[in-house]
Amino acid sequence: MSAPTIQSTKVNYLTALKDAIAEEFARDKDIVAMGEDIGLLGGAFGVTDGLQEKFGKDRVYDMPISEAAIVGVACGLCLNGKKAIVEMQFIDFISCGFDQIVNMTATYHYRTAGEVNIPMVIRGPAGAYGGGALYHSQMNEAWFAHSPGLKIVCPSNPYDAKGLMKAAIRDPNPVIFYEIKDLYRRRDIEMELPEEDYIVPLGKAKVVKEGEDITIVTYGQNVYHVLAAAENLEKEGYRAEVIDLRTIVPLDEETIIESLKKTNRLLVVNEAPKTCGVAGEVLARMTENAFQYLDAPPARITRMDTPVPWVKPLELYVLPSVEKITEAGLRICKF
Repeated sequence: MSAPTIQSTKVNYLTALKDAIAEEFARDKDIVAMGEDIGLLGGAFGVTDGLQEKFGKDRVYDMPISEAAIVGVACGLCLNGKKAIVEMQFIDFISCGFDQIVNMTATYHYRTAGEVNIPMVIRGPAGAYGGGALYHSQMNEAWFAHSPGLKIVCPSNPYDAKGLMKAAIRDPNPVIFYEIKDLYRRRDIEMELPEEDYIVPLGKAKVVKEGEDITIVTYGQNVYHVLAAAENLEKEGYRAEVIDLRTIVPLDEETIIESLKKTNRLLVVNEAPKTCGVAGEVLARMTENAFQYLDAPPARITRMDTPVPWVKPLELYVLPSVEKITEAGLRICKF
């Protein structure tokens, strides 16, 4: 098998998503996209820029400001043979379409005894650290992790963003796709991507840094905070193994357990609030299924249980940071 051809120019996170959607549109004529200002404007951040011009208004729809209507229409189109990509202008506003997502879209496959699929991707910019305050900074993935029938994805780099988006679009059932807006145009994470078609399988985590003293599990933008904290830990003589979940639902427990067999210590980091969050779920599952490998109490670093403040010092105060992760890692390693 020949090695993949690599693009000569580096691609940012946003362009990787944009290319994935355009390539899937060209591959499958049944794919449609809809959202607020995604056609003429190309989306608030430009992820769908040029899509309507290339594929036409009969496949790329500008919709009214009603997330419930957008998801409802998309669900109906999926019932009639289409595959829908829905944009939330900010993922915070997904709450306006919550009923259509969790009570309609997520349940169709189950209530039809597997006869009906809803191939829909609901995507949008998410996350804090950019001064967006309480209405434009949320990570609300835990809401949907509690709704059977939905897969949840959150890539941290351009390669995964493109591969996971393609996998999500091709999946026969609904996927909530969290795009970290603070990573969209971040220059230091740009990557050269394969020219050939590829996917990153849903439900498979990735070990992004190997170590033997502590396992740190995270996803999204926090991957970079954890990697920086791992450098700090190494200066203290501890080598952290860093796992990027990539897919939150389904959760790749096997990769985490295999890491714990080696490190015997666990720290989980997520940007969303602490109560009933993904970090707590990972800790619970590892306590249930890998307790015999733990030599120290596992811990989590999350956002405080508060809205995200607008003022920068306060925003950083409530969110996970390199310093908080480093301190927790040292405490666990020294236990």
